[in-house]
Amino acid sequence: MRKKIYEIIELSSDDDKWSSYYDVFMMIVIFVSIIPLAFKEDYIGFEIIEAVTAVIFVFDYLLRLVTADFKLKKGLKSYVLYPFTPMAVIDLLAILPAISMFNEGLKIFKIIRLFRTFRVLRIFKAVRYSRNVQIVLNVFRKQKESLLVVGGIAILYILVSALIILNVEPETFENYFDAVYWATVSLTTMGYGDIYPITVVGRIFTMISSVMGIAVVALPAGIITSGLLEELNSGNRE
Repeated sequence: MRKKIYEIIELSSDDDKWSSYYDVFMMIVIFVSIIPLAFKEDYIGFEIIEAVTAVIFVFDYLLRLVTADFKLKKGLKSYVLYPFTPMAVIDLLAILPAISMFNEGLKIFKIIRLFRTFRVLRIFKAVRYSRNVQIVLNVFRKQKESLLVVGGIAILYILVSALIILNVEPETFENYFDAVYWATVSLTTMGYGDIYPITVVGRIFTMISSVMGIAVVALPAGIITSGLLEELNSGNRE
């Protein structure tokens, strides 16, 4: 019985319709549960949504806990280790906002209302129910080293650019942090316009930095696209 439950609640296979139904159902519950975040007001309907979705999340969490040995394959230790796995932590944080429902009238528990901000984490629960998201995550895992190298280059470029512009225009940039902020928005080609060079040398360097920024930003996009195509092709071959 537990084995069948595990097969249903885990990521569905192509030939397991009940697992597919469960995935779709949980995806709907997740997105419905975050609807109240789009409104500042509290309505009775939102409280009902909070209560119903919280019960479903608790039930889902318990099902995953009692079948943890099938997932982690470490015997009885699986039940102890499972609550500390990343997805289990997200599941728990998705449940915690419901605590505020039962303490609205108790001043000593006002701080618990902060748990309501954790509702946004419910969107991350969708990761385990979406096969497309799993594909993207596989790309990041396989291309981790390349992305880390590119990330290191970007950070180094920002720090060096900030150091240069700080010395070129010390009057415009009061401290190194302001220079780093400018270098970051220039690297991403966003440029908010709140801090900008005013000298000829500073503007020339800004133009060079912006052009270089396009190249640096394009590198991870190319790596991810290449990895995604490779992942999709390997999936088709299987």
